[in-house]
Amino acid sequence: MKDFLLKQIKAKEEARAALKEKGKNSESIEEVRSIGEQIEALNNEITEFRMQLEAIPEDNGTQIPNSGSNPEREQRTTPQGQLNPLATYGIGQQQAQQRAAEPEDHYATIEYRKAFMEFAKTGNISPELRAGATTTTGDVSAVIPSTILNEIIKKVTSYGQVFSRVRKLSIKGGTTIPVLSLKPQATWIGENNSSDKKKVQANSNISFSYYGLECKVSTSLLADTVTLTGFENTITDLITEAMVKALDFAIIKGDGTGKALGITLDSRVPNTQVITLSSSEFESWSAWKKKVFAKMPLSYKAGATFLMASGTFEGYIDGMTDANGQPVGRINYGITNGPQERFGGKEVIQVEDDVISPYDDAADNEVVAVYCNLSNYGFNSNMQMMMYRYFDHDTNEWVDKAILIADGKLIDPNGVVIIKKGVAT
Repeated sequence: MKDFLLKQIKAKEEARAALKEKGKNSESIEEVRSIGEQIEALNNEITEFRMQLEAIPEDNGTQIPNSGSNPEREQRTTPQGQLNPLATYGIGQQQAQQRAAEPEDHYATIEYRKAFMEFAKTGNISPELRAGATTTTGDVSAVIPSTILNEIIKKVTSYGQVFSRVRKLSIKGGTTIPVLSLKPQATWIGENNSSDKKKVQANSNISFSYYGLECKVSTSLLADTVTLTGFENTITDLITEAMVKALDFAIIKGDGTGKALGITLDSRVPNTQVITLSSSEFESWSAWKKKVFAKMPLSYKAGATFLMASGTFEGYIDGMTDANGQPVGRINYGITNGPQERFGGKEVIQVEDDVISPYDDAADNEVVAVYCNLSNYGFNSNMQMMMYRYFDHDTNEWVDKAILIADGKLIDPNGVVIIKKGVAT
């Protein structure tokens, strides 16, 4: 009986593997759906055979074969037939049925991804796509497949110098977050005196709203991408290029109207920490120490970094020396895989010129550098992007638009020092 069950399990697993390979190469949605149903049936049969095999008492170290795709139980005994205390034993019928019923990621299936590609190229909504769609009057939308979504977020985190360092949140929009505004203070008391009671309050708060970040790509380019892999790579690169620039820009200088509130435009940053350096002071290490480094509260100095344009660092900071001629802005130490730009022992993050203007190109009183810990900035989003399609009558082409719902602002504005360009003297 055991031999029969073992042969049946092996045959079913081989058939399942063949179907999976066939599904990967299939271009037909109907065929992929049929293959999925067959694989599900085989999984149920394999589970049934394994439960029957478990019901038979084991002897002579007989082992139940294990499949990497459907591990119902692992090796129970060692080759000598001794009990293996590190083994995982078989699960009961109820747990096996529950595991088999666990839902897969609908947006990552081959069937959905192909339907999504067809939607982006032709606008046709298939049943596979409609299952994850939101339909409203005048437009239709479809959730971007998980395979594309995951790649987008991965690249934004990797390439966004500013975005990769801020704190990522995923809370409901409109939720109010209390901020502790008063800390207790210890006081000395005399023999007959007692100190005043201090009430700790959280009487200030911040909240995140719903803002949409969108980017658009035209059908003419996507129509030339005929394979599924090529389509996903193309749309990933296009969306990444647009999203990265917009996220970094909003975190630094967003005005908070329809977008995130940037660090440099947040009115909660203390006025004493908004510094203006004249042209002579900007090149003076002594001025930076007194007017910039000294303004950062001690408790916020750990983890603080500088953000500035490459032209500012290369033209003014790198090569700056102190009164003894020692370099204070240097890239020739702490080298791992390349130069590591630092200023006064702090990391320097170089950003694009449209995020923070270089000193030479900046207008008077314009921000040319920021000194802060970016983890004090909160970016709130569930990273669930939607794809919409509409017809552009000006260009006579279909346009696909991806939207990311997000918001961002400083959680703690006290650890920020903003440096502006002073009027030339």
